[in-house]
Amino acid sequence: MEKQENAGCTPPAPAMPIRPETPADTQAIFALTERAFAGHPHSSGTEPHIVSALRAADALTLSLVAELDGAIVGHVAISPVTISDGTADWYGLGPISVDPACQGRGLGSDLMRTSLERLAALGVAGCVVLGDPGYYTGFGFQVKPGLVYPGPPAEYFMALGFGASHPEGRVTYHAAFA
Repeated sequence: MEKQENAGCTPPAPAMPIRPETPADTQAIFALTERAFAGHPHSSGTEPHIVSALRAADALTLSLVAELDGAIVGHVAISPVTISDGTADWYGLGPISVDPACQGRGLGSDLMRTSLERLAALGVAGCVVLGDPGYYTGFGFQVKPGLVYPGPPAEYFMALGFGASHPEGRVTYHAAFA
């Protein structure tokens, strides 16, 4: 499946199947994530390595891909987080990647909705994300003052609970993010 580079999305993007990753997808996911984050001002360039390390540690709760004509053009990773108050069943969303040729056509939103629906169906307590509040609040994520991730500005760290209560404490991502 070497047909991964620059899938050539054309507006509007057709409905693309979203499915769990398979072992055959790992190289394409790495290359996609590398392309999606290349030159991004908030990227450290480690995103493809984070996904690989999460996979190697068997820490990918969800790893979904979107395909167009056999090429993987979107990916989202979700992994467990630890909260200092001991609350369990919370997860971190990201990295999420869309092929640059397909960005701005709703594919990232489709990946977001699908991953959140699948998380909720698993019965998890909630999900956190570090990213652009202008984007993620559209999916229900909100800043929760008692839930913190040290380092970035507080407005970029948001949570979405699937139950009535929200934890309070410091969030730690999997060691793959270090």
